[in-house]
Amino acid sequence: MVKSTAEEDRRTYPRLNAPILYRAAPFFSRRQPVMNISLGGIRVYSDEGLNIGKRLEVELFLPNDMSMVCTAKVVWQQSLREGAVARYEIGLEFLEISPDDLRRLAKVLDFQAPVE
Repeated sequence: MVKSTAEEDRRTYPRLNAPILYRAAPFFSRRQPVMNISLGGIRVYSDEGLNIGKRLEVELFLPNDMSMVCTAKVVWQQSLREGAVARYEIGLEFLEISPDDLRRLAKVLDFQAPVE
């Protein structure tokens, strides 16, 4: 799936590169870097293909050694070329995140530069 310029312009939150890791449930899986993040969701790499609309419980690891758990939904998925870092690039939209966790995430993101 290729994102058009019009889609980029409709974004509610700027996308940022931040030193944040994530892992999807089950929470004994390994932590992986987030490609970029906003207050609305994250873009990640995955070797597992996911159905659009699938809900996931996701744990985020913030740079201050805090973590938070939220519910996210797969909103897009793109296959990557053979030999890439993963098989898929996936966009996840946050659905359920506590107000306190959202404030903590916003505080971390305030110190990051937007993705060009």
